[in-house]
Amino acid sequence: MHVTETAEKIKRMEIRGAGRIARAAVEALVSQAGILTARDLPSFRKGMEEAAAELVATRPTAVSLPNAVHLVMAAMEDAGTVTEARERVKERGEAFLRSSAEAVHRIGEIGAHHIRDGDTVLTHCNSEAALACILTAHREGREIEVFATEVRPGNQGLLTLRVLSDAGIPTHYIVDSAVRHYMNGIDRVIVGADAVTVNGAVVNKIGTSQVALAAHEARTTFIVAAETYKFAPRTILGELIEIEERDPAEVLAPAEAARLPGVRVHNPVFDVTPAAYVDLIVTEEGAIPPALAYLIIRDHLGWSLGEFHKTFQIDHRDQV
Repeated sequence: MHVTETAEKIKRMEIRGAGRIARAAVEALVSQAGILTARDLPSFRKGMEEAAAELVATRPTAVSLPNAVHLVMAAMEDAGTVTEARERVKERGEAFLRSSAEAVHRIGEIGAHHIRDGDTVLTHCNSEAALACILTAHREGREIEVFATEVRPGNQGLLTLRVLSDAGIPTHYIVDSAVRHYMNGIDRVIVGADAVTVNGAVVNKIGTSQVALAAHEARTTFIVAAETYKFAPRTILGELIEIEERDPAEVLAPAEAARLPGVRVHNPVFDVTPAAYVDLIVTEEGAIPPALAYLIIRDHLGWSLGEFHKTFQIDHRDQV
Protein backbone atom coordinates (compact mmCIF):
# COMPACT_ATOMS: atom_id res chain seq x y z
CA MET A 1 0.00 0.00 0.00
CA HIS A 2 1.31 3.50 -0.87
CA VAL A 3 2.59 5.68 1.98
CA THR A 4 -0.04 8.41 1.53
CA GLU A 5 -2.88 5.89 1.33
CA THR A 6 -1.63 4.14 4.46
CA ALA A 7 -1.26 7.46 6.29
CA GLU A 8 -4.82 8.45 5.45
CA LYS A 9 -6.21 5.12 6.61
CA ILE A 10 -4.33 5.43 9.89
CA LYS A 11 -5.65 8.98 10.37
CA ARG A 12 -9.23 7.89 9.68
CA MET A 13 -8.79 4.90 12.01
CA GLU A 14 -9.52 2.46 9.22
CA ILE A 15 -6.28 0.96 10.43
CA ARG A 16 -6.40 0.97 14.22
CA GLY A 17 -4.60 -0.63 17.12
CA ALA A 18 -0.98 0.14 17.94
CA GLY A 19 0.42 -3.10 16.58
CA ARG A 20 -1.58 -2.96 13.35
CA ILE A 21 -0.60 0.67 12.81
CA ALA A 22 3.09 -0.14 13.26
CA ARG A 23 2.92 -3.06 10.84
CA ALA A 24 1.01 -1.03 8.25
CA ALA A 25 3.60 1.76 8.45
CA VAL A 26 6.47 -0.69 8.02
CA GLU A 27 4.77 -2.32 5.04
CA ALA A 28 4.33 1.14 3.49
CA LEU A 29 8.03 1.98 4.03
CA VAL A 30 9.13 -1.28 2.41
CA SER A 31 6.83 -0.54 -0.52
CA GLN A 32 8.18 3.00 -0.77
CA ALA A 33 11.75 1.74 -0.83
CA GLY A 34 10.84 -0.51 -3.73
CA ILE A 35 9.23 2.18 -5.88
CA LEU A 36 11.55 5.15 -5.25
CA THR A 37 13.41 5.96 -8.45
CA ALA A 38 16.22 8.01 -6.87
CA ARG A 39 19.59 7.23 -8.49
CA ASP A 40 21.84 8.58 -5.74
CA LEU A 41 21.86 7.74 -2.04
CA PRO A 42 21.12 11.25 -0.67
CA SER A 43 18.00 11.50 -2.85
CA PHE A 44 16.89 8.03 -1.77
CA ARG A 45 17.38 8.88 1.90
CA LYS A 46 15.44 12.12 1.45
CA GLY A 47 12.53 10.31 -0.17
CA MET A 48 12.44 7.72 2.59
CA GLU A 49 12.69 10.37 5.33
CA GLU A 50 9.74 12.24 3.85
CA ALA A 51 7.72 9.03 3.77
CA ALA A 52 8.67 8.25 7.35
CA ALA A 53 7.69 11.74 8.53
CA GLU A 54 4.31 11.47 6.81
CA LEU A 55 3.57 8.19 8.57
CA VAL A 56 4.78 9.28 12.00
CA ALA A 57 2.66 12.44 11.87
CA THR A 58 -0.60 10.48 11.60
CA ARG A 59 -1.07 9.47 15.25
CA PRO A 60 0.90 11.25 17.98
CA THR A 61 0.27 8.90 20.91
CA ALA A 62 1.00 5.32 19.81
CA VAL A 63 4.79 5.06 20.17
CA SER A 64 4.77 1.75 18.33
CA LEU A 65 4.53 3.80 15.14
CA PRO A 66 7.69 5.96 15.54
CA ASN A 67 9.54 3.04 17.16
CA ALA A 68 8.83 0.79 14.17
CA VAL A 69 9.63 3.53 11.65
CA HIS A 70 12.88 4.39 13.46
CA LEU A 71 13.88 0.72 13.49
CA VAL A 72 13.39 0.35 9.74
CA MET A 73 14.95 3.69 8.82
CA ALA A 74 18.03 2.94 10.94
CA ALA A 75 18.80 0.04 8.62
CA MET A 76 20.02 2.53 6.00
CA GLU A 77 22.64 4.18 8.21
CA ASP A 78 25.74 2.44 6.84
CA ALA A 79 24.45 1.68 3.35
CA GLY A 80 26.85 2.67 0.58
CA THR A 81 24.50 2.50 -2.41
CA VAL A 82 20.84 2.93 -3.25
CA THR A 83 20.55 -0.79 -3.92
CA GLU A 84 22.06 -1.63 -0.55
CA ALA A 85 19.81 0.86 1.27
CA ARG A 86 16.74 -0.51 -0.48
CA GLU A 87 17.62 -4.09 0.43
CA ARG A 88 18.33 -3.19 4.04
CA VAL A 89 14.95 -1.47 4.41
CA LYS A 90 13.24 -4.51 2.95
CA GLU A 91 15.11 -6.96 5.17
CA ARG A 92 14.60 -4.93 8.34
CA GLY A 93 10.93 -4.32 7.51
CA GLU A 94 10.21 -7.98 6.86
CA ALA A 95 12.03 -8.93 10.05
CA PHE A 96 9.91 -6.48 12.03
CA LEU A 97 6.68 -7.85 10.57
CA ARG A 98 7.68 -11.39 11.54
CA SER A 99 8.78 -10.40 15.04
CA SER A 100 5.59 -8.36 15.61
CA ALA A 101 3.38 -11.36 14.83
CA GLU A 102 5.57 -13.64 16.93
CA ALA A 103 5.45 -11.16 19.83
CA VAL A 104 1.65 -11.27 19.98
CA HIS A 105 1.74 -15.08 19.96
CA ARG A 106 4.34 -15.18 22.73
CA ILE A 107 2.44 -12.62 24.84
CA GLY A 108 -0.64 -14.82 24.49
CA GLU A 109 1.29 -17.80 25.85
CA ILE A 110 2.78 -15.88 28.77
CA GLY A 111 -0.40 -13.98 29.60
CA ALA A 112 -2.52 -17.15 29.57
CA HIS A 113 -0.50 -18.43 32.54
CA HIS A 114 -2.00 -15.60 34.59
CA ILE A 115 -5.59 -16.58 33.80
CA ARG A 116 -6.99 -19.34 36.01
CA ASP A 117 -9.68 -21.87 35.27
CA GLY A 118 -13.03 -20.30 36.17
CA ASP A 119 -11.80 -16.71 35.95
CA THR A 120 -13.98 -13.86 34.80
CA VAL A 121 -11.87 -11.45 32.76
CA LEU A 122 -12.65 -7.86 31.79
CA THR A 123 -11.03 -6.21 28.79
CA HIS A 124 -11.29 -2.66 27.47
CA CYS A 125 -10.90 -1.65 23.82
CA ASN A 126 -9.68 -3.98 21.07
CA SER A 127 -6.15 -5.17 21.76
CA GLU A 128 -4.49 -7.97 19.80
CA ALA A 129 -2.12 -8.67 22.67
CA ALA A 130 -4.80 -8.70 25.38
CA LEU A 131 -7.06 -10.89 23.27
CA ALA A 132 -4.16 -13.27 22.61
CA CYS A 133 -3.91 -13.92 26.35
CA ILE A 134 -7.63 -14.62 26.62
CA LEU A 135 -7.83 -16.75 23.47
CA THR A 136 -4.78 -18.80 24.45
CA ALA A 137 -6.21 -19.50 27.92
CA HIS A 138 -9.45 -20.63 26.27
CA ARG A 139 -7.61 -22.89 23.79
CA GLU A 140 -5.68 -24.42 26.67
CA GLY A 141 -8.98 -25.57 28.15
CA ARG A 142 -9.68 -23.02 30.86
CA GLU A 143 -13.35 -22.22 31.41
CA ILE A 144 -13.53 -18.43 31.40
CA GLU A 145 -16.02 -15.64 30.84
CA VAL A 146 -15.24 -12.19 29.53
CA PHE A 147 -16.74 -8.75 30.11
CA ALA A 148 -16.05 -6.46 27.16
CA THR A 149 -16.68 -2.73 27.27
CA GLU A 150 -18.49 -0.75 24.58
CA VAL A 151 -15.56 1.71 24.16
CA ARG A 152 -17.04 5.08 23.33
CA PRO A 153 -17.11 6.83 20.95
CA GLY A 154 -15.73 4.45 18.31
CA ASN A 155 -17.36 1.25 19.60
CA GLN A 156 -14.16 -0.76 19.24
CA GLY A 157 -15.70 -3.17 21.72
CA LEU A 158 -17.71 -4.62 18.85
CA LEU A 159 -14.47 -5.82 17.24
CA THR A 160 -13.58 -7.57 20.49
CA LEU A 161 -17.04 -9.14 20.71
CA ARG A 162 -16.72 -10.67 17.27
CA VAL A 163 -13.38 -12.25 18.09
CA LEU A 164 -14.62 -13.67 21.40
CA SER A 165 -17.90 -14.86 19.89
CA ASP A 166 -16.09 -16.61 17.04
CA ALA A 167 -13.92 -18.37 19.62
CA GLY A 168 -16.97 -19.55 21.57
CA ILE A 169 -16.08 -17.67 24.74
CA PRO A 170 -19.08 -16.59 26.88
CA THR A 171 -19.00 -12.80 26.75
CA HIS A 172 -20.90 -9.95 28.42
CA TYR A 173 -21.09 -6.58 26.66
CA ILE A 174 -21.31 -3.53 28.92
CA VAL A 175 -21.19 0.23 28.56
CA ASP A 176 -17.97 1.84 29.74
CA SER A 177 -19.61 3.47 32.74
CA ALA A 178 -20.81 0.08 34.07
CA VAL A 179 -17.30 -1.14 34.83
CA ARG A 180 -17.39 -0.21 38.52
CA HIS A 181 -20.80 -1.88 38.89
CA TYR A 182 -19.38 -5.25 37.79
CA MET A 183 -15.78 -5.00 39.03
CA ASN A 184 -16.26 -6.93 42.28
CA GLY A 185 -17.17 -9.96 40.18
CA ILE A 186 -14.09 -9.67 37.96
CA ASP A 187 -10.98 -11.78 38.66
CA ARG A 188 -8.60 -10.29 36.09
CA VAL A 189 -8.51 -7.15 33.97
CA ILE A 190 -6.39 -7.47 30.83
CA VAL A 191 -5.88 -4.51 28.51
CA GLY A 192 -3.42 -3.55 25.79
CA ALA A 193 -1.26 -0.44 25.54
CA ASP A 194 -0.43 2.23 23.02
CA ALA A 195 2.60 3.28 25.04
CA VAL A 196 4.43 2.33 28.22
CA THR A 197 6.59 4.96 29.88
CA VAL A 198 9.92 4.47 31.61
CA ASN A 199 8.23 4.53 35.04
CA GLY A 200 5.66 1.91 34.06
CA ALA A 201 2.69 4.21 33.48
CA VAL A 202 0.50 3.00 30.62
CA VAL A 203 -1.11 5.05 27.87
CA ASN A 204 -4.12 3.28 26.41
CA LYS A 205 -7.63 3.89 25.08
CA ILE A 206 -9.61 6.54 26.94
CA GLY A 207 -11.34 5.00 29.93
CA THR A 208 -8.51 2.61 30.77
CA SER A 209 -7.43 4.66 33.77
CA GLN A 210 -10.96 4.53 35.18
CA VAL A 211 -11.03 0.76 34.68
CA ALA A 212 -7.68 0.52 36.48
CA LEU A 213 -8.91 2.70 39.34
CA ALA A 214 -11.99 0.52 39.78
CA ALA A 215 -9.82 -2.60 39.71
CA HIS A 216 -7.43 -1.09 42.26
CA GLU A 217 -10.30 -0.26 44.58
CA ALA A 218 -11.76 -3.76 44.22
CA ARG A 219 -8.31 -5.41 44.58
CA THR A 220 -8.72 -6.99 41.15
CA THR A 221 -5.51 -7.89 39.33
CA PHE A 222 -4.82 -5.43 36.49
CA ILE A 223 -2.62 -6.76 33.68
CA VAL A 224 -1.28 -4.90 30.64
CA ALA A 225 -0.29 -6.85 27.51
CA ALA A 226 2.22 -4.93 25.39
CA GLU A 227 4.90 -5.71 22.84
CA THR A 228 8.32 -4.31 23.72
CA TYR A 229 8.20 -1.86 20.81
CA LYS A 230 5.32 -0.07 22.57
CA PHE A 231 7.67 1.15 25.30
CA ALA A 232 8.51 4.85 24.97
CA PRO A 233 12.28 5.56 24.99
CA ARG A 234 12.04 9.36 25.09
CA THR A 235 10.24 9.23 28.43
CA ILE A 236 13.69 8.46 29.89
CA LEU A 237 14.28 12.21 29.66
CA GLY A 238 10.91 13.06 31.18
CA GLU A 239 9.25 13.77 27.82
CA LEU A 240 5.49 13.45 28.10
CA ILE A 241 3.50 11.45 25.57
CA GLU A 242 1.09 13.64 23.64
CA ILE A 243 -2.54 12.62 24.12
CA GLU A 244 -4.32 12.75 20.79
CA GLU A 245 -7.67 14.56 20.61
CA ARG A 246 -9.88 13.72 17.65
CA ASP A 247 -12.73 15.45 15.86
CA PRO A 248 -15.59 16.41 18.24
CA ALA A 249 -18.01 15.21 15.54
CA GLU A 250 -17.15 11.66 16.60
CA VAL A 251 -18.86 12.42 19.92
CA LEU A 252 -21.63 14.87 19.00
CA ALA A 253 -23.14 15.34 15.56
CA PRO A 254 -22.29 18.78 14.10
CA ALA A 255 -25.98 19.61 13.59
CA GLU A 256 -26.68 18.98 17.28
CA ALA A 257 -23.55 20.85 18.34
CA ALA A 258 -24.69 23.87 16.29
CA ARG A 259 -27.81 24.08 18.47
CA LEU A 260 -25.70 24.25 21.63
CA PRO A 261 -23.78 27.54 21.52
CA GLY A 262 -21.15 27.84 24.20
CA VAL A 263 -20.71 24.08 24.52
CA ARG A 264 -17.27 22.68 23.75
CA VAL A 265 -16.96 18.97 22.99
CA HIS A 266 -13.78 17.14 23.98
CA ASN A 267 -12.67 13.88 22.39
CA PRO A 268 -9.37 12.64 23.87
CA VAL A 269 -8.50 9.21 22.50
CA PHE A 270 -6.18 8.01 25.28
CA ASP A 271 -5.50 8.44 28.96
CA VAL A 272 -2.64 7.61 31.33
CA THR A 273 -2.90 4.84 33.91
CA PRO A 274 -0.45 5.33 36.80
CA ALA A 275 2.03 2.52 37.39
CA ALA A 276 0.62 2.13 40.91
CA TYR A 277 -2.57 0.68 39.42
CA VAL A 278 -0.77 -1.84 37.20
CA ASP A 279 0.10 -5.23 38.69
CA LEU A 280 1.89 -6.76 35.72
CA ILE A 281 3.02 -5.91 32.19
CA VAL A 282 3.18 -8.94 29.91
CA THR A 283 5.65 -8.61 27.03
CA GLU A 284 7.06 -11.16 24.60
CA GLU A 285 10.21 -11.13 26.75
CA GLY A 286 8.32 -12.05 29.89
CA ALA A 287 6.03 -10.61 32.54
CA ILE A 288 7.44 -7.71 34.54
CA PRO A 289 6.27 -5.31 37.24
CA PRO A 290 5.88 -1.71 36.02
CA ALA A 291 9.03 -0.66 37.88
CA LEU A 292 11.16 -2.67 35.42
CA ALA A 293 9.92 -0.84 32.31
CA TYR A 294 13.31 0.87 32.00
CA LEU A 295 14.99 -2.49 31.45
CA ILE A 296 12.80 -3.14 28.40
CA ILE A 297 13.80 0.23 26.94
CA ARG A 298 17.47 -0.36 27.69
CA ASP A 299 17.81 -4.04 26.79
CA HIS A 300 15.25 -4.57 24.05
CA LEU A 301 14.95 -1.18 22.39
CA GLY A 302 18.66 -0.49 22.71
CA TRP A 303 18.44 2.89 24.43
CA SER A 304 20.16 4.03 27.59
CA LEU A 305 20.13 7.47 29.19
CA GLY A 306 23.70 8.04 28.04
CA GLU A 307 22.79 7.18 24.46
CA PHE A 308 19.97 9.71 24.58
CA HIS A 309 22.35 12.42 25.75
CA LYS A 310 24.62 11.62 22.82
CA THR A 311 21.92 11.16 20.18
CA PHE A 312 20.01 14.31 21.03
CA GLN A 313 23.11 16.33 22.02
CA ILE A 314 21.93 16.77 25.57
CA ASP A 315 24.41 17.78 28.24
CA HIS A 316 23.82 15.49 31.22
CA ARG A 317 24.75 18.38 33.50
CA ASP A 318 21.51 20.05 32.52
CA GLN A 319 19.47 17.11 33.80
CA VAL A 320 17.94 17.21 37.25
